[in-house]
Amino acid sequence: MKHIKSHFKFSNQQRNGIFVLLLIIVFIQSAYVFVEFPFKDISINKEEIKKFQSEIDSLKRIQAENNKPQIFPFNPNFITDYKGYTLGMSSEEIDRLLQYRKQDKWANSTLQFQQVTKISDSLLNVISPYFKFPEWVTNPKPKTNFEYKNNTPKTFDQKIDLNIATADQLQRVNGIGEKLSARIIKFRNKFKGGFIADIQIHDVYGISPEVLERLLNEFTVKTPKVVDKINLNKATIEQLVTIQHIDYELAYEIINQRTLREGYKSLDELSKVKDFPLDKIDIIKLYLMLE
Repeated sequence: MKHIKSHFKFSNQQRNGIFVLLLIIVFIQSAYVFVEFPFKDISINKEEIKKFQSEIDSLKRIQAENNKPQIFPFNPNFITDYKGYTLGMSSEEIDRLLQYRKQDKWANSTLQFQQVTKISDSLLNVISPYFKFPEWVTNPKPKTNFEYKNNTPKTFDQKIDLNIATADQLQRVNGIGEKLSARIIKFRNKFKGGFIADIQIHDVYGISPEVLERLLNEFTVKTPKVVDKINLNKATIEQLVTIQHIDYELAYEIINQRTLREGYKSLDELSKVKDFPLDKIDIIKLYLMLE
């Protein structure tokens, strides 16, 4: 206890110093509370702030654009489930395209792609600028006199039967390599008995008009597949969908048009059917007849 008391014993000089210190502290605190110090007004340049904010917003927009997934040109025939999902297609639209491709069919235009998938016009307008179809589809080369001179027409007897042609024989045609010849044979083998007529070779993907002309100058269907043709005026939906390029919706439209017309008078009247693939009419007619 005595030790503690020794800490509170001050000399007169020390007490005077403590007293002066307390007065200084009280004075400073009183001045802080009661005295108003003048503050310099800070001028705000609203135009500069607005300009600065505009620059920030612009940088944010650029960053947002850079963060968006980029879309590069692509062939829409090779859209996968994931690719279709990222493009905004529904599962039904993707399935229609995949089912179409399983039949070795190809969409060679934006319109045909929409007919197959049935996507909306708004979505088509967004993704179609990125479609990239093969060069021979979008920009077929004009025929030249040089090509005609080197493609002397052959007679039917001089040509090779397209239904028995080998890959080596097909590759003798300028423009047909291993892949294309294999694709032709694979497509031919889809049909039991082979091709019905030369026109079916148009369905093989990757044949440009120039190569097709050279091919048909060397080959033709000499042993056509025998087909039990379907009577168009009595055909059911189930019969029509067995024909190339006819699905259930088109079959329904064909029968609906047949009812309105009270029967077809000509196979060419199919061209009046809604959404009918006009470029495939000659192939479809191979399977049909009228009675």
